[in-house]
Amino acid sequence: MPSFTVKVKWGKELYQGVEVNTDEPPILFKAQIFALTGVQPDRQKVMCKGATLKDEEWGNVKLSNGAMILVMGSKEEDVPVEPAEKPVFVEDMTETELASALDLPGGLVNLGNTCYMNATVQCLKTVPELRDSLKKFELAHNEGPTSSLVGALRDTLQIMEKSTQIPPFALLASLHAAIPRFKEREPAGHGGAGGSMGGGGGGLAQQDANECWTEMVRILQQKLPTLEGTNKTVIDQYFGGKLDVEMKCAESEDEPISNSDESFLQLSCFISQDVKYLQSGLKSKMQEQITKMSSVLERDAVFTKTSKLSRLPAYLTVQFVRFYYKEKEAINAKILKDVKFPLDLDVYELCSPKLQEKLMPMRSKFKIKDDAKVEEALAGKEKEKENKGKMPMIVKKDDKLKKYAPFSFDDDVGSNNSGFYSLQAVLTHRGRSSSSGHYVAWVRWNSAQKSDQHWLKCDDDDITPVTDDDVLKLSGGGDWHCAYVLLYGPRRLEEDSDDASTSNKMDTA
Repeated sequence: MPSFTVKVKWGKELYQGVEVNTDEPPILFKAQIFALTGVQPDRQKVMCKGATLKDEEWGNVKLSNGAMILVMGSKEEDVPVEPAEKPVFVEDMTETELASALDLPGGLVNLGNTCYMNATVQCLKTVPELRDSLKKFELAHNEGPTSSLVGALRDTLQIMEKSTQIPPFALLASLHAAIPRFKEREPAGHGGAGGSMGGGGGGLAQQDANECWTEMVRILQQKLPTLEGTNKTVIDQYFGGKLDVEMKCAESEDEPISNSDESFLQLSCFISQDVKYLQSGLKSKMQEQITKMSSVLERDAVFTKTSKLSRLPAYLTVQFVRFYYKEKEAINAKILKDVKFPLDLDVYELCSPKLQEKLMPMRSKFKIKDDAKVEEALAGKEKEKENKGKMPMIVKKDDKLKKYAPFSFDDDVGSNNSGFYSLQAVLTHRGRSSSSGHYVAWVRWNSAQKSDQHWLKCDDDDITPVTDDDVLKLSGGGDWHCAYVLLYGPRRLEEDSDDASTSNKMDTA
């Protein structure tokens, strides 16, 4: 592939060692310039030896190693002008117009088999603490491709708050620079699921969405600023969990039992013939037989590895291990088996005894609240029977913002203090292998115009509302979308006004 390293001159700034691949359309190079300078691609005038670069083709621009690229353009944003529009009825709206009217969030345009990246970003975007941390990230001059990726993700999420359709050129260019294997292309003449952007050879190759997820999270873990009062990032604190691990030899009582701890950013749910539910898949992984060297027997022996959760993160990521390598076809084939997952997850049984004890106070509060809701519902049915046939009473809704109890332990920011989780994002795959097919994000979303939450299907730049039942149907079993990665957030305990006043009195005391 024709790949060069050039210098980019913009005003007084000089950026050296900028990689250019002329097999890719020039707009991707302009996206790299945007990541460096902050000048939007449509505001750039890019010149080399007197020739001006276009968006679609390289034309008369001839590059060589060390060539000087001159960039002209200002990074001030245009002031948006609100167009005068005639009233449009809902029935006459297109899906895009309806999404805008419903205040739906922005979607990401597929740039040619980039659905894996788009779906990953939409899922991660549901974590408010991650969004806040990204806003505090500052990109230093010439800091490197991984930092540029974090900066591009920050900018993309901010643009998504204002626009309905975003072509993520800068994010894709930064992803390619930080993780070169995602730049792989299909063989010439081969069309992928998302189409091709042009350039030499085939279009961009489809990539595994979970690999993209884990790589992006790893880079965020390294590059985001540390949280106040800690030496760890939001990824460590809000996504990171711990396991207590016990290793016991099954072939010798004389072999001493070893204990250790392991950290994780993601749990795996292995799919077997017996696994029908997420909880059972997670539980089966917590106790497994492995083969390792026995110091007593002086040979390989069978050990029982027992793991218990000792630290719960606020946001629990679970991957369904749906792909396995088939040597004959040389592909990562997919397991289509139906594995049910809940909207509300309780991981108490998977926790260590010490952690279970710590979880009990908050779990007791949840039980009191849940029991009260059941009694209230029963009382409401009785009242409904009594008032049958009478004029309904108009009740004014309380517009005050709901208040919630902390979901973390006081001495452990970003932890989960109850063991209860609520599903907030699902990344799905449709197809028969990880290197083909299509990825989609399904996210729980809270509109600025509404106080209640809804589910959205984020199919690249096509954003549509869906129901709880639609999400639960993603459990697999056929060629429809199958859940591949689940993101659970902390279940929130709503506080009554009495609870809040009591807390205030205690704080005052």
